[in-house]
Amino acid sequence: MLFKSLEFKNAVGQKVKITEIPVLNRNSPDYFMIQVRLQAFIQSIYGVQKKDAIYSYREYLKRVLKWPDYQKLFKTPELKNNA
Repeated sequence: MLFKSLEFKNAVGQKVKITEIPVLNRNSPDYFMIQVRLQAFIQSIYGVQKKDAIYSYREYLKRVLKWPDYQKLFKTPELKNNA
């Protein structure tokens, strides 16, 4: 899975970085959920004052999504015979 990161300045002018944002196809059933949750996450941290704030979107999703949904989104294929 591909991940992207996002950097911006918040309301106070401090630099904020969000990492591990999954890149999904627009036809994916999880695309809308990821976009809406990303907007809510950005709004929640926009006014927070932290020096050199770096947030992990993956960790945020781990807290707010149900575990089966999180596993479906971030599952890694199992390797056969430890290959």
